[in-house]
Amino acid sequence: MKGMVFTNFLEMVEERYGIDMVDTIIDASDLPSNGAYTAVGTYPHTEMVSLLISLEKETGVTVSELLVLYGTYLFGKLAQGYPVMLTDCNCSRDLLIRLDGVVHVEVAKLYPDAELPRFKTVELPNGDLEMTYLSDRHLEDLAEGLLRGSLVHFKDQATITRHPQADGSGVVFKVCYAANTDR
Repeated sequence: MKGMVFTNFLEMVEERYGIDMVDTIIDASDLPSNGAYTAVGTYPHTEMVSLLISLEKETGVTVSELLVLYGTYLFGKLAQGYPVMLTDCNCSRDLLIRLDGVVHVEVAKLYPDAELPRFKTVELPNGDLEMTYLSDRHLEDLAEGLLRGSLVHFKDQATITRHPQADGSGVVFKVCYAANTDR
């Protein structure tokens, strides 16, 4: 997992819970890196799991809820750091439709060793989206947070629901846009 995922996570923890909480969860987790992350480094995703479990124990917020919160936060950071990824996107729908075919291709150029999830996105006749998320890491909650972050960023009104695929290989997100959202 790319270091920027870790550095942004720890920034979010500091903003929400304070610097002492960052130290507490690093100390409570068994981290081969000792919590010393660089944005361009690569680290085992198990370190993120350890940090999340430690934060859950300290705050009472479930790992699932923390990942959704973090995904929402992370989208804002990605939008700030990589505005070129949002070029030609006037709304979240524009971005989400081109997520796998354009955005993830550009991310792979920046981070060739990144293990990105895959999305199969279908635009429904009414303008809503069905997005099948596939990843060996099963970070559906983080993906949901990123989707929610895109709605916040573009100020779009929509509901997001998700259902597991029958074979357990991923989940299907349905993004249902409010009638007044630009389509």
